[in-house]
Amino acid sequence: MQRPPMREDITPLYRGIITTVRPVLRKVTAQRWSGEEHLPGTGGFVIASNHVSNFDHFPLAHFLVDHGRAPHFLAKSVLFDPPGLKQIMKGTGQIPVYRGTTRASDALSAATAALRGGACVCVYPEGTITKAAGYWPMTGKSGAARLALETGCPLVPMAIWGTQDILEPYAGLRLPKVIPPRPVTVRVGPALDLSDVRDERPTPAVLGEVTNRLMDAITGLLEEIRGQSAPSHRFDPRKDTPVRGKKSKKRSS
Repeated sequence: MQRPPMREDITPLYRGIITTVRPVLRKVTAQRWSGEEHLPGTGGFVIASNHVSNFDHFPLAHFLVDHGRAPHFLAKSVLFDPPGLKQIMKGTGQIPVYRGTTRASDALSAATAALRGGACVCVYPEGTITKAAGYWPMTGKSGAARLALETGCPLVPMAIWGTQDILEPYAGLRLPKVIPPRPVTVRVGPALDLSDVRDERPTPAVLGEVTNRLMDAITGLLEEIRGQSAPSHRFDPRKDTPVRGKKSKKRSS
């Protein structure tokens, strides 16, 4: 499959990584993709996905690159420390998140600047791999909503499924299972309609409302992929006890 040209400027390092990694990903996963028509062709936007595995980043990035957009992830600051990896993360425009420090707001500032510069910023609004039973989405944090409201950029929901079969979450140090190639489904929905809150101050109530809409949209996409209904209660890691059940074998593309 011929990759379309990137719709934004990227560094030679980023271009080289895409050229190297993309053919590998095409061989180790069976792509079941839909909703690419909802990706903005130009300009900055926030894309927000559920999170079921540490392998999620690769097919998510693969999907975006194959449709002409270069992903810029909000990533843990520790990934910017090791030599080599540090140069890759900085050289591809990834955005460090300094959790629990006085620099915690730096990520939002850097992401805002990237969006205003026309970048695609990727966010996992749950903040971590889901701890909910059945790998359903948890409650979300307000970062994605804040970025969209502050910049006026589209907030686009995405759902991913199948990566938990490649690299099981919370299973310690294990190699990905890539033989035979596992199917991975990525589905994108239309940008959220935020016209009723665009002109309001981003109070906790407004951010909470937008975040709930976002998690509803992501969950709806995942229900379509899995052919199942999510639990009526959305898991809240601040209040609920993690009890992940066995994942269902029923799937659809």
